[in-house]
Amino acid sequence: MNSHLDKASPRGVAVWRWLLLAPLAVFVIYVALRGISESYDNDGFPEALAVKLELLPIIFPVHMITGGLALLLVPLVIYLRRTRWHPLLGRIAAIDILIAGITAIPVAVVMPVTKLSAAGFVAQGIAWIVLLAFGIWNIRRRRIAAHRACMLMLAAVTSGALFFRLYLGLWKVFGISRHFETFYALDAWIAWGLPLLGTAIWLRLQAPRHRSA
Repeated sequence: MNSHLDKASPRGVAVWRWLLLAPLAVFVIYVALRGISESYDNDGFPEALAVKLELLPIIFPVHMITGGLALLLVPLVIYLRRTRWHPLLGRIAAIDILIAGITAIPVAVVMPVTKLSAAGFVAQGIAWIVLLAFGIWNIRRRRIAAHRACMLMLAAVTSGALFFRLYLGLWKVFGISRHFETFYALDAWIAWGLPLLGTAIWLRLQAPRHRSA
């Protein structure tokens, strides 16, 4: 009887894991598809974004599409590690992230809500590119652990798009309108900065365990 429970336990854990991950996956897909669709269906854009679209009629849609695709590609590439699909999808994701990171800079600096928010988005784009470059550099030298660390931190930076929308949604419910610009500038930094910091700390804590193994 105990052996039967032991065999059933991993299956039960897997079910609960999927139940917990399913809402997150739905939210990721929703945000990604929303970003992609807004590259052409932008009638409901707020004025700040409508101005950017008018001034950057090619760069802005390209950034929206590649940014949305990054939300789908990055977790997929990580999930498919150690499979034959990982290298191919990794290359596709790398090209996509490079374009998204480069286009993030003009999108951020053209008619920003605040200079501080623009700096936050620029820093996010640069962090994307730098982590991608280090990830490629490490994998070409067969430094698998370092490559993995870079890609996990890159995923953390990518998740900033999710947290940015989530925090904005919470602000609409609980925030005070006259402090919106201050909150927006803060959101532009913490949305990706906190996940990056948390992932870096987690990787640091995991390092001794991997060395001892």
